[in-house]
Amino acid sequence: MPEKYHIKTQPVPPRRPRIGKHGVVDWREDCARCHNCVKKACVYDRYRQEAEYIRNLSDVEALFFDCMGCFSCVQDCTKGLLRLSINPEYERLGNSYWKPDIIKTTWLQAETAKIPVSGAGYRGPFSGQGFDSMWTDMSEIVRPTRDGIHGREYISTSVDIGRKPPFLVMNGNKSTACPPLVSIPMPLIFDLSSPVYTLPKLDSIIEQTAADTGLIALMDSRYRPAEDAHLENIAFYLGPDSEAVPDAMLKKTRLVEIADSPDVAKRIKAIKKTHPEIVVAIRVELTDAGIGRAIELAGLKEIEVIHIVSDANGNELAAQKPRFIKDMIRQIHTTLIDKGIRDEITLMAGGGIALPEHLAKAIICGADLVTINLPLLVALECHLCDSCEPGTTCPAKLENIDFNYGVGRMTNLIAAWHDQLIELMGAMGMREVRRLRGDVGRAMFFENLEEEAFGKLYGKRKTD
Repeated sequence: MPEKYHIKTQPVPPRRPRIGKHGVVDWREDCARCHNCVKKACVYDRYRQEAEYIRNLSDVEALFFDCMGCFSCVQDCTKGLLRLSINPEYERLGNSYWKPDIIKTTWLQAETAKIPVSGAGYRGPFSGQGFDSMWTDMSEIVRPTRDGIHGREYISTSVDIGRKPPFLVMNGNKSTACPPLVSIPMPLIFDLSSPVYTLPKLDSIIEQTAADTGLIALMDSRYRPAEDAHLENIAFYLGPDSEAVPDAMLKKTRLVEIADSPDVAKRIKAIKKTHPEIVVAIRVELTDAGIGRAIELAGLKEIEVIHIVSDANGNELAAQKPRFIKDMIRQIHTTLIDKGIRDEITLMAGGGIALPEHLAKAIICGADLVTINLPLLVALECHLCDSCEPGTTCPAKLENIDFNYGVGRMTNLIAAWHDQLIELMGAMGMREVRRLRGDVGRAMFFENLEEEAFGKLYGKRKTD
């Protein structure tokens, strides 16, 4: 059995005051000062921590918001003085898709590298837009041999990137040569930085994180790594007007991505002439014509990898009524199955992947692996402000990022995502992430369940 993939982590505390969700308000004027005060009995020891925090308070904005929301003190106070309040600063984080709960969860994972647990449990909607309308099947969770990270069984999360032949052709005692493949230990690649958010230069931090985790980071063609040894963890992006990558440097990489264009076949041929063993991905934006273009490219024998990209919220680009990325992935995946060429192509999907569960759900919908960028930024305590512009004050002070802090937080985040992927696969009874691709039997979709339950009574749901 091969050695299990493991990421070395250590806690990396935040640089800035925490912006938590809950804070307990205590009305002292009516307090009976019971000797067995419920706050002192906090199972998370927040009362003592709060007292120490306030004693050393230096900033009026740095109030204590580390309550776990278990409601124990609120329910047990004999005078009914305690109330659970929501931090207004917390509610201003993110946007309608990147909600405060997602940002807080990402912060905790980046700090501790652990799977976050809330004392209040899940208190959100059981259905919603996007990935929230999809549930994974945990029917195997009761089996003692399927116990995830701590199990005796090996659960593989590695994936192969590249074109696979539809069948082997034997020539005497030898088979025909297989196309080049790139193997990475987790179905995840770091995408190009989002143009929406004006950031300090984080490329060196992302480069080191990719090297430490064994993954691959997409970089602009002008980027030059700090160490040549990291080149196998870098994939250069070649846009229409990108600067050329030196041949000596390109030969040390395993993957390169080019922008979609009418002459992609010629560009691939030119790259392969320099580096025959490199795998070339085509970046296709999910506009109105994006799905058709991805399907068209998959039919060309020169194409190895297709990288479909939506906007940061997972929506179709430049559309009045945009579709969500999970639906677009499913359409591309099922169409390629109908054409009999799905297993030959690697499909990467980017945009709207905010949580580890989104990674798994995108693979279930038909992607081989996903790409992310904003979660890495949020790991550095970014608030995802809607007014991120040059010259404006950054509440997270991203311009003062320490290198070791940045690498530590990003590495912790990837480790937490990997652990959650393993737990999810263990609960499904899956031992290999490659088998999860397109297995919609491992998931339930709200629209399908609604149609089965109410379609015969009320007909189809009206769509605008």
